[in-house]
Amino acid sequence: MKTAIAGIGATEFSKDSGRSELRLACESVRAALTDAGLRPSDVDGLVSFTMDGTSEISLARELGMGELTFFSRIHYGGGAAAATVQQAALAVATGAAEVVVCYRAFNERSGQRFGQVSSAAAQQVNSSGVDNSFHYPMGIATPAATVAMLARRYLHEYGATSEDFGRIAVLDRKHAATNPNAWFHGRPITLAEHQASRWVAEPLHLLDCCQESDGGVALVVTSLERARDLPNPPAVVAAAAQGSGTDQYVMTSYYRDDLAALPEMGVVARQLWAGAGIGPSDVDVAVLYDHFTPYVLIQLEELGFCGRGEAKDFIAGGTLELDGALPLNPHGGQLGEAYIHGMNGIAEGVRQVRGTAANQVDGVEHVLVTAGTGVPTSGLVLAGTSG
Repeated sequence: MKTAIAGIGATEFSKDSGRSELRLACESVRAALTDAGLRPSDVDGLVSFTMDGTSEISLARELGMGELTFFSRIHYGGGAAAATVQQAALAVATGAAEVVVCYRAFNERSGQRFGQVSSAAAQQVNSSGVDNSFHYPMGIATPAATVAMLARRYLHEYGATSEDFGRIAVLDRKHAATNPNAWFHGRPITLAEHQASRWVAEPLHLLDCCQESDGGVALVVTSLERARDLPNPPAVVAAAAQGSGTDQYVMTSYYRDDLAALPEMGVVARQLWAGAGIGPSDVDVAVLYDHFTPYVLIQLEELGFCGRGEAKDFIAGGTLELDGALPLNPHGGQLGEAYIHGMNGIAEGVRQVRGTAANQVDGVEHVLVTAGTGVPTSGLVLAGTSG
């Protein structure tokens, strides 16, 4: 059975929402259901992240959903984003549920800030706590610090520069500047401003790091047959995949032979191209997870858009512009629109397929969306009904 995303919804994106994460979740889910022309009572499945603070039963109670026949949570932070849609699609395709809502809502700026050191991460009484205890005492205790290690190696091996990282930040902020829903709407940056921004963890400048946001995003997944009868054009789930590489850690897979790589994204890529029956050249828009700019370059290589170490040359010129060969993050990404653990990127993919995006690309048939990198991850290919 083919499945589709039939509804999308979001709160505003801010630095201080002034309300609970439960309320943010309820608002985004209600908006997604309204977009899909469905009621809360139509929902019989829910999927979110293990990190989300809103339980499925709380959300169901608050919105009046009634009975649930499917609920699932995905681990590994932002790596869960596309996997929530995969889980929902699997549930619908197998008959475990008919209408599944994927959601993520948090106060990540005004509440718990993921970018700061958390001693509790190394004190967990589980295997993740053991893993973190290897590197936390060495001062590698923030996401930026963990990525800086790999970024430095990438620069060393392939001759890329900080300016190459900065080109991703400049592009994202350019697109955010013309997206009214983006936090950085009307606020583009220059490469000089990127280079002048303070160091967070060398070689990462402040503007290489995604923002911290408050907000919520929700997606409604159902069968394509049902979605065709709903108000908005469906975004077909043409392929969905998860991937974990050999010798995988969470953000610190430093023990592989090839450090300057993201093999888990390669695992995802192979499944996506096979499942959708397309290749990199068939992608009309790429929505790539951009919590840190170096990982965008490495993703381009792992996904097959260019060879290993060639991303710096691939992105030169206008390749990633809205009218280029591979438009990147037309919404502004997590660097420019908001950091909602990648869920806002999936919503942008749906808008591009529908033809309703603020920065709409012409003739979109296939959109590639990726989830968090440096961790076990996931990805989607979304398509129009003719794609």
